[in-house]
Amino acid sequence: MDRRTFLSTLGLAVATQQLACAPRAGSMTATPRRLRRVGIQLYTLRDDARRDLEGTLANIAQIGYKDVELLSSMNNFGMPPQRLRAVLDRLGLRAPSTHLGGESFDNLDREIENAKILGHEYLVLASLPTDKPTLDDYRHWADRLNEAGRRALPSGIRIAFHDESIDFRKIDGVVPYDLLVERTDPAYVRLQLDTGNLALAGGDPYDYLKRYGSRYWLFHIKDAPAFGAEHDTDLGKGVIDFKRLFASIDHIDDKVLYVEQESYPGTPLDSAKADYKYISTLEF
Repeated sequence: MDRRTFLSTLGLAVATQQLACAPRAGSMTATPRRLRRVGIQLYTLRDDARRDLEGTLANIAQIGYKDVELLSSMNNFGMPPQRLRAVLDRLGLRAPSTHLGGESFDNLDREIENAKILGHEYLVLASLPTDKPTLDDYRHWADRLNEAGRRALPSGIRIAFHDESIDFRKIDGVVPYDLLVERTDPAYVRLQLDTGNLALAGGDPYDYLKRYGSRYWLFHIKDAPAFGAEHDTDLGKGVIDFKRLFASIDHIDDKVLYVEQESYPGTPLDSAKADYKYISTLEF
C-alpha cells in the first residue's frame, strides 16, 4: 500500500469512527427554556384595580410580573395617562399594549397619543362592540382594523385583534374569526390569541397557532378545565398544553404574553400569584 492509499484509508476509518460516535440528530435535546418576560392582563385584577389602581399595580410588580396590559376600554379606572406612566415607571413595569372598545376607534388619534405617553406598542380591539355580531359585522370591523392599522403605523403603533369565544361559533357555516383574520391585512393588523377563550369555544389553541402562527404577536395565557367549558381556571389546572404551545411559538422572546384569568377558586390576587409561579417556572 502506497502512502496516498494508506492516508486515504486511514482518513476514511477515522471519519467512520467519528460518525459512529456522534450523537444522532434525533437524540439531541434542546436546552429547556423559560419565558423571558411574564405579563398580566389588568382585567384579571379588575375589582382590585377599581378600588386602588396604584396599589394593584404595586402588587403586580411585587409578584414578579414585568408587563401589564392596560384597559383603555375601562378608561384605566380613571387614572390620567401621564400619572399612570409615572406609576408604571416607578414600579418598573412596562405596558406594551392596551385593550380598546369599539368606540375608541372613533377617536383613534387620541388613543395613539395616549399610547405614546404610556409606551404602548399595540392598540388591541378587545371584542366586536355588539352582543350578537353578524358576518357583516366581522367584515365591517376587519375593514376598520385595516384602516386603523394604516393610520397608526406611521406613529410606530400597531393595531391588533383579541378573540372572544363567540368569534369561533359558526354563522351560516362560517367561523367568523377566520373570516376576520383572512380579511385583515397582515401588514397592518396583528392578532392576540386568547388561549382560554378559544378553549372555551371548544378549540385547541395549538391548532390555530399552526394555522395563523405568523399573525400572532400577543397572547393571553388562560387555561380551561375542559374544551367547551363555561369558565376558565388557574394555569396548569386545565387542558391546555402550554409547554407544547410555547415551544411552537416562533421567536417567542419577541412576542408579548399576558396571564389572564376571569374565574377564581379564591381571591383574584391569589390566582395571579399561582399563575405567575406556574408560568414563570414552566420549561419548554
